[in-house]
Amino acid sequence: MIFNAEMVRAILDGRKTQTRRIIKNQPFDRSQYRHDHQIEIISGRSENGDEVDGLYAYTSTGGTWSAKCPFGQPGDRLWGRETSGLQVRRDALGGTGEFRVYRASNPDAIRFTTASGKIYPIKWIPSIHMPRYASRILLEITDVRVERLKHIPRDGIIAEGYPAERATDGGEYDPFLWYRDLWESIYGAGSWQANPWIWVIEFKQIK
Repeated sequence: MIFNAEMVRAILDGRKTQTRRIIKNQPFDRSQYRHDHQIEIISGRSENGDEVDGLYAYTSTGGTWSAKCPFGQPGDRLWGRETSGLQVRRDALGGTGEFRVYRASNPDAIRFTTASGKIYPIKWIPSIHMPRYASRILLEITDVRVERLKHIPRDGIIAEGYPAERATDGGEYDPFLWYRDLWESIYGAGSWQANPWIWVIEFKQIK
């Protein structure tokens, strides 16, 4: 699962225990029809209180449709992908070797310069191409549910990695403003207003 630098730091700090991802095939609203199928959405818990780990629709013909979360179910593990790179550094024997660096932890790293003035630039690798062995983040899913983006509660925003330094003077609505800006920085302008159905994935870090 890909995380940007800000979210990587939040996970490593223990501030982030939830992530929200857009459901690939957005369902219809309750009031809409598709041919002879009326789509109704059940998310989170059904009417009798049973937990629902997925997205379900009941049609007017008596059939059912469902979509399982593609990221997994409780108990499954995810490994985090982030931008990393190979940096040449002097080793203990006085020679040089390649060391892996992570952009979230080394945002200003650009190059390594030897005593003789030789410059070695960092070879940054996009997060999508991170190999499994290079990952430093291992997560275990503890809960999966479905909700509309704008229905995120305040404690959900805190669990998304809301910065502690903003909590002291940000004001009552600052968490929502922060998360809206974060969401649009990832998914683009207008993505918050679109209010899509999303997967809510809760997790704990495995150390």
